[in-house]
Amino acid sequence: MSFLYPLGLLGLIGIPILILVYIIKSKYTEQTVASTYLWTLSERFLKRKRRPSPLAGIISLILQILAVTLISMAIAHPIITVPDAAKEYCFILDGSGSMRMEAGIPTEEEGAAPVTRFEAAKAAIRSRVEDTVDGSLFTLVFAGDTTGIICERTSDKEQILLLLEELTPAYNTLNPADAIGISQGYFNENSGLKTILFTDSDYPSAENIEVVNMAEAIENYSLSSVSYTHLGDTLTVSGKVTSFESDRALTLLMYLDGAETPAAAETVTVKAGEPSIFSLETDTRAFSSIRVVIEESDALPLDNEYTIHNVKSENSYNTLLVSERPFFLEAMLRSQLGASIDVVTPEEYEGQTGYGLYVFDTVVPMDMTLPTDGTVWLVNVTGSIEGAGYTVQGEVTLGRAELLTLSTSSSSATRALLEGADGKNIAVTRYVKCGFYRNFTTLFSYKGSPVVFAGVTEFGNREVVMAFDLHDSNLPLLADFTTLTGNLLAFSFPDMVESTTYLCGETATVNIIPNCESVRVESPSGEISYLKVDGASDSFRITEAGSYRVSITVSGSVREFFLWSAMTEEECDPTVTPAPIALRGEATDGGFDGQFDPIWVIFIALAVVFLADWMVYCYEKYQLR
Repeated sequence: MSFLYPLGLLGLIGIPILILVYIIKSKYTEQTVASTYLWTLSERFLKRKRRPSPLAGIISLILQILAVTLISMAIAHPIITVPDAAKEYCFILDGSGSMRMEAGIPTEEEGAAPVTRFEAAKAAIRSRVEDTVDGSLFTLVFAGDTTGIICERTSDKEQILLLLEELTPAYNTLNPADAIGISQGYFNENSGLKTILFTDSDYPSAENIEVVNMAEAIENYSLSSVSYTHLGDTLTVSGKVTSFESDRALTLLMYLDGAETPAAAETVTVKAGEPSIFSLETDTRAFSSIRVVIEESDALPLDNEYTIHNVKSENSYNTLLVSERPFFLEAMLRSQLGASIDVVTPEEYEGQTGYGLYVFDTVVPMDMTLPTDGTVWLVNVTGSIEGAGYTVQGEVTLGRAELLTLSTSSSSATRALLEGADGKNIAVTRYVKCGFYRNFTTLFSYKGSPVVFAGVTEFGNREVVMAFDLHDSNLPLLADFTTLTGNLLAFSFPDMVESTTYLCGETATVNIIPNCESVRVESPSGEISYLKVDGASDSFRITEAGSYRVSITVSGSVREFFLWSAMTEEECDPTVTPAPIALRGEATDGGFDGQFDPIWVIFIALAVVFLADWMVYCYEKYQLR
């Protein structure tokens, strides 16, 4: 036994002082009262009070000596060494997405959130730590979004429990290799290491590792492989739905653009563990998002919903068409964009802003200036415009329809803009002659004069010029009209985000376009981050399930994109059997001296002694028995 504060034992000096007081204190003696009257008067009191017993005084002295001893011991704080009782522990906590599933443990409070497997695992670790002998060593390894050591070889139980409480599960799939590798290093140093993995996977083999499986048989459904086709006004959404525990009839609901009423519904009979195909269909001209939901609730709501964002419907694709005769352009843009298109006459145009594409058809923009917050298409514009990068030299009327000459340039920009186009049968009867003072990519020309070309304005925005009236050409009647419009739209709206659907753990890339001022990324939990805009692209890792909001500021205008992140199928499926795990080497006992802190026992004993001394005092003072 050792003491943390040995000077506390000086309190034992109080014991001889108590004995001395007991020896010299006044004793009870009988005295003769002279007055018979007084004796008679007090007789009734003497009948109720007996002479104090010497035994009571000795018991009181013993109890007081014990109290002084216990108080001195409590101040000195004894520590008892327990040979070979302490161990070294390495706790590995699985923080993968499936640990967010309900653990099947009833909640104590009505209306409280269900206990998840992760919370149950933390409670199990907490219980293990509290039950160990003081002096044991603890290492906590957390395998979440990344695998790392939370605390290393600490004997402070309060520290590891405090750090444990702050942990939250991730959304991705657990790869135990890194966590096992960390434990292997400690095992090589101490073969008596006790490694305990708290997870929800049923490992077929775990050599030198204790696996605590937090999973229980519980209902879980999931959606996967959700996609859509949009032909004309018909929107069809298909995918797979799975029930992992039992055969069920599941109802699929489809919502468009955040509506509260479903646009379509279907009930699918699903066999346990076998994915079933579903298909939902509705009529819509355009949409911004599709949300598919399993109506029935289960133990993991995160995989019961799937959202697809239509990137072509975001703000960057909204179009303003200024034209007196918009039929050809409006019809083609609506068929290819699937986004909001506002059509105004030249008289109604008042310098509107906030669009990703501005199309001026046979109209000179207001004040002869171009919008600065989006791509510009100039169709049959007969006047020079400040910042356009070219000058108008006049209109040329041909005697008959003449064919345009297709560019023979082999540059990558020209190939991209002409991809899939024949380009040999486009004829015009009139065009606007133009001259460049900036660099443009010419697609079609007539006798050396550029007629269809693309480039950037002086403001850094992309620009497309068709120097003829569509009504003075056969282009709207040719298949090339669809092909060229698609290529020009791809040029006008470069893919700032490469995809709108991801799995947790993947990396999303954002392409940086000219005049991009900032790229702000907001995760489903509200965490904000900013990407670099000084390169061609930047990326960020998808770490949460749900909708990410990517806000891209270009020339002062904000364009928003939404990315949907789903959990991996491995995390949704509780029946997946992982590979065996092991710590290489032969395990030994490896115990070392632990410690027992009896301070709470001393306080209990002290309370009992004080209670007993009080009872003896009452007996002696008031004759209580």
